[in-house]
Amino acid sequence: MTTSTLRILVCDHRGVGVEARFEARQEEYELRVTRSVRESLRSLAEWPPHLVVLDPLTRGIATELSLLAQADDRGEESIPFLVIWDRDEERTARKLSEQLGPRAWDLVHRDAPSEEFGVRLRQLVSYGRMVREMGQLRHRAAHDDRTELLRPQAFQSRLDEHFAAARRHKLELCFVMMDLDRFGQINKRHDHTVGDRLIARVGGVIRTSLRTEDVAGRLGGDEFAVLLPYTKKVDAVPVVNRLRERIQALSGPFEGADEDIPVSTSIGFETFDGSDLDSAEALRRNAEKALRKAKTSGGDRAIYYRSLEGDEQP
Repeated sequence: MTTSTLRILVCDHRGVGVEARFEARQEEYELRVTRSVRESLRSLAEWPPHLVVLDPLTRGIATELSLLAQADDRGEESIPFLVIWDRDEERTARKLSEQLGPRAWDLVHRDAPSEEFGVRLRQLVSYGRMVREMGQLRHRAAHDDRTELLRPQAFQSRLDEHFAAARRHKLELCFVMMDLDRFGQINKRHDHTVGDRLIARVGGVIRTSLRTEDVAGRLGGDEFAVLLPYTKKVDAVPVVNRLRERIQALSGPFEGADEDIPVSTSIGFETFDGSDLDSAEALRRNAEKALRKAKTSGGDRAIYYRSLEGDEQP
């Protein structure tokens, strides 16, 4: 939502003209009125509002709330709901709590004066804005500014969580570590902004090469890591090769450099079948050893830890 005007979607499913409650202050709002669930769902997708006012048609409310809430499933940043009611408050509140969960919501009686509508609306919008700002702060604290990948501590937390879940449920898990080849030379030969741009592009390649459930982090400098849940070695290989090839494809002219820049990466990876490693630290340590082998073997390659010679494994 780029507009600074407060956008309110009024879902007047009863068709009784509830939007009239806001007309006196319409200079503060940009209203869109819908008369059916289908029209409301379409508007949520096409015209994302800052707040939804719902005058439900059905007595039970649950169906309408569930459909609208599912259409705006963004966790803590979900749009607040102001629901109009004229029946038992306790029962309505219980249904709201069940259907809307942690999102911001409030009730306003149908016969309440317009001033109360305005007060409740402004309180909800203020609360929703605060929640969004807190979410943005948490995102910035957990994500690297240059790549939008997880920072080291946040990534380690996800590694610990995934390893514990894989061990508990006997699931496959793959851990991948990557390090750019000759990145130090790039920084020495060119302005530091060239290296910064390269890191940002590598981060973009990683983000767009993974599934929704995969986890990626920047561990520091030019070192990256990826977690592939539910992934055994045979399925990890094409992902690892795709990452290596796409990073290599960044080679060529670069803004700020007076010559083409060769880009490649060394990759080490290890897998866990739910029972064959003692800890997340062991999984990470094995991937690091495979990464070092890839680096010392000339770079621009991926090595699976268990393919190393027996005397190279600790």
